[in-house]
Amino acid sequence: MGGSKPARLVGGRPLISYPLAALGAVCARVVVVAKPGTELPPDCERWDEPPEPRHPLTGIVYALERAEGALLCCAADMPFVTPAACRALLNAPTADATVAEADGVLQPVFAVYMPSALGPLRAAPRDAALRAVLEGLRVTRVPLPADVVRSVDTPEDLAAAERELLQKRRSTPPRRAR
Repeated sequence: MGGSKPARLVGGRPLISYPLAALGAVCARVVVVAKPGTELPPDCERWDEPPEPRHPLTGIVYALERAEGALLCCAADMPFVTPAACRALLNAPTADATVAEADGVLQPVFAVYMPSALGPLRAAPRDAALRAVLEGLRVTRVPLPADVVRSVDTPEDLAAAERELLQKRRSTPPRRAR
């Protein structure tokens, strides 16, 4: 899509702000793992992963090495992830990885990774498909609606997300002050 995808505006907010809000509703600490130089909102904690290879596995391994425990992973381009979806992953039975599944397809960039997954993930070939890497792990699958775990990968996806998020904002009643 060109430019820094996490910072692209969707519904008047950076794309990454949506998954950050969902994660922040269920996690005490939220950290963004990104390539050096990736534009991110200034108010998020950031860990710069190695510049190469350019593969989601690089960020997951880097985060697991630093996290000192289990890691709830969510891609920056998933604006429809909800706190309820995050809780579903966190509350599922423990395995090496607890992974969202939509329409029978694993979504490895929305998953909980345990420290026990670090060795096999580190040992995976640098160009391996992330779904194939999961075959070497004990995986708990958590079925979730496809619309919750979809990502924004093209300009058309971005435009569709913009329309949907603006529509949701218009149909959500304002919160009353207490």
